[in-house]
Amino acid sequence: MKRYGSVIGVRAEKLDEYKRLHAAVWPGVLSKIRDCNIRNYSIYLRKMPDGKHYLFSYLEYTGSDFVADMAKMAADPLTQKWWDVCMPCQEPLADRGAGEWWANMEEVFHQD
Repeated sequence: MKRYGSVIGVRAEKLDEYKRLHAAVWPGVLSKIRDCNIRNYSIYLRKMPDGKHYLFSYLEYTGSDFVADMAKMAADPLTQKWWDVCMPCQEPLADRGAGEWWANMEEVFHQD
């Protein structure tokens, strides 16, 4: 199992919509997440001192080919529709890595 953390901004005018969407994530999207070997997935929200809101995502990947599983998720038509409604709420970080929407984070501590 590998842990992943990532961060992205959320547009202030879309904050309520983002929360509403995630209060009732589409069942097919949840199923695809599980099918792609993602477990213990959480998204947290925080307003930072700069006045902007940020989302922190944590997940555990239990598969053996993360790249293939993420490609399978990205190819799923329902997941694509979900992203189409969620992405306008998000504001990617300017310094994210090439090909990233959510910016990956470095794990600096963990205790089981």
